[in-house]
Amino acid sequence: MTLPINSSPYTARQARLAETLQAAQFEAAVLNPGPSLVYLTGMHFHLSERPVVMIFKPGATPCIVLPELESAKLKHLDYPIQAFPYTEAVEDWAAAFGRAAQAAGIDGKTVGVEPRGLRFLEFQFLTNAAPKANFVSAEANLAALRMYKDAGEIVAMRKAAEIAQRALQATLPVVQIGVSEREIASELTLQLLRAGSDPELPFAPIISGGPNSANPHATPSKRVLQAGDLLVIDWGASYQGYFSDITRTFAIGEIEPEYVRIGQLVLEANLAGRRIAGPGIEAGQVDQAARAVIEQGGYGPYFFHRTGHGLGMEGHEEPYIRSGSTVLLKPGMTFTIEPGIYLPDRNGVRIEDDVVITEDGSESLTNLHRQVTRLV
Repeated sequence: MTLPINSSPYTARQARLAETLQAAQFEAAVLNPGPSLVYLTGMHFHLSERPVVMIFKPGATPCIVLPELESAKLKHLDYPIQAFPYTEAVEDWAAAFGRAAQAAGIDGKTVGVEPRGLRFLEFQFLTNAAPKANFVSAEANLAALRMYKDAGEIVAMRKAAEIAQRALQATLPVVQIGVSEREIASELTLQLLRAGSDPELPFAPIISGGPNSANPHATPSKRVLQAGDLLVIDWGASYQGYFSDITRTFAIGEIEPEYVRIGQLVLEANLAGRRIAGPGIEAGQVDQAARAVIEQGGYGPYFFHRTGHGLGMEGHEEPYIRSGSTVLLKPGMTFTIEPGIYLPDRNGVRIEDDVVITEDGSESLTNLHRQVTRLV
């Protein structure tokens, strides 16, 4: 069946996809459930044992293969689509894929896919339905579409940042000596939902104190906070499918002078990265600006990850703010700036903000106090 067409933001995005595919000499693209499919269609599907794929071909109506029980999601679309639903009978699934592949005319064509998204389950059905198709990576092409946020997307990301910051402020009274990382993580998760975050968070909050704070991706443990700890809190909210990702570091009681020093260095590195970020600047230059502060302070070996990553419908996406990247920053690009210093088996500091490139510079979507602050 083909649904009727009206004006739709998704129509414009699909038109941009068609231009991107043609420029890259791809004749079609196939997507399964994930951020890119949501971006292009507004439809949310969970990856499950029942495959869902959508086939986009320039100049043609998109085709979707989906289980009948998901068909209600198609009723209110305001753009055209050809649907090929299948029943619970597994033998019906291959036939649905075959009908969709024939309607889209992808056999013998060059078809772009997202290697990190397309599962073997869907790939098998596709290759059986279009055995002469050449499936190749279109990851960079699809990422480029989502890398430039429009005004509505930035509004959603700003709201996600506001929600996250309110949630942390509501959580901080719980932070006391003797409270475990897991207890803080539990409270923060609750406060994120109370503050208005979508239920599906960007990631589980990272709460790490003392020696655990020297591990950038620590998992909250049963360890309780002790006097002299640094406490790293890395968290985010989701609003209308768009994410925030923030990190702040706190002092638990009085801390050693060296910890005060690394806190100040990371703060200055964060500021240096935010100051240089702007249109026409290479992503690698932002990394270099932040890294130089820490290297000049004598802690270069203890800052061992990139300065940031793109942010939007995924927690990590293009552009990546890392050494040597020649990607030119342009208006609408959104990413994190998150330098850190990690002293093994002792303590660590990270300060992370969400930034959007504007016509004449950059703006931080996050504004919560950045200084390493003593809580107790």
